[in-house]
Amino acid sequence: MSELNSRKDGAVVLVGVDFGLPHFDGELEELGLLAQTAGLEPVARLIAKRRAPDAALFVGSGKADEIRELAELHGAGEVIFDQALSPAQQRNLERQLGVAVYDRTFLILEIFAQRARSHEGKLQVELARLQYLSTHLVRRWSHLERQRGGIGTRGGPGETQIELDRRMIGDAIRRTRERLAKVQRQRGTQRRQRERRDTFNISLVGYTNAGKSSLFNALVKARAYAADQLFATLDTTTRHLYLGDAARKVSISDTVGFIRELPHGLIDAFKATLQEAVDADLLLHVVDASNPHHPEQMAEVQSVLREIGADNVPQLLVFNKLDALDDAQRPLSPTDEIELDGMQVSRIFLSAHSGEGVAALRAELARRAPSAAAAMTPEPDTELHDAAGGLAQSPH
Repeated sequence: MSELNSRKDGAVVLVGVDFGLPHFDGELEELGLLAQTAGLEPVARLIAKRRAPDAALFVGSGKADEIRELAELHGAGEVIFDQALSPAQQRNLERQLGVAVYDRTFLILEIFAQRARSHEGKLQVELARLQYLSTHLVRRWSHLERQRGGIGTRGGPGETQIELDRRMIGDAIRRTRERLAKVQRQRGTQRRQRERRDTFNISLVGYTNAGKSSLFNALVKARAYAADQLFATLDTTTRHLYLGDAARKVSISDTVGFIRELPHGLIDAFKATLQEAVDADLLLHVVDASNPHHPEQMAEVQSVLREIGADNVPQLLVFNKLDALDDAQRPLSPTDEIELDGMQVSRIFLSAHSGEGVAALRAELARRAPSAAAAMTPEPDTELHDAAGGLAQSPH
């Protein structure tokens, strides 16, 4: 059982601290969705305003007392902060509040651990969790910091329990890295095979819950898991897509969604999966057109693309969920161009759910795919691989 779900009721208090930054989520809407995705029930929310984090408690002692009273009032056994906490802040808060305290980073890691299905995905999440744990051992281990040594003990003379656990985690990190490297080599072999076949590679990227998997299914008539929730799918799936207008096949990949303040450990761990975006010939940047915060979400996606070295890959903006827009919000034209990071980028409006605009997207992909490079005989769409680097089963 996961650490977050160890409480029977799953009731949590959400806390956000406004430091005056423009992207602050004043309603804690996204944190609430993350908590629900992890199987928790937000029962109360509290917003604090500060110029800078308190070194000891992040929110200060007065606000910490308010949080404790709120947790007691609603019977919550856990408190989740929308920002990353230092190990010392997390330890101090737990002592002050008398309940378990987590931060946004841990919550995202927990969701990834629940959702990973492929061998590679599980290894990537495990690596990120181990790296997070290695820096947060101080949180719950103050009672184990006594010296251990002598006959029959695990460590040498004078070695503390926390040092032993840190060494054990370090060993686990090395083993996981070695296993992940083996899977990554398999993926690299598959990628080189596609390159030799002169395949035009397309990757779907975007903020989580923008509808990437739904669009992927609409394009290739697949049954990849898609749901109206954050991080519905983590594992990259690549399939062939036949474009009749170009008389050729292309390779299209559905990748993990991005989110604000995506933990760097996860970005590092998922670089093998995200390599599909780096090596792509075209990125389909899927945007939830119905979300009022979509400009900020687009900026977050661009930030991650820069971090993984995919910011120079050509993009086509796909504004999804057209069916969720009111008549007054619908665009005057199904296609146009907008500025993105100082460059003019083409944009297509569509609805993966209703199918409106999907044919126009296929036509645009056919226009961009170099048909003369490798015309192929039409065949049924077939799945190439999943994130485990092996053959994946086609949906029935």
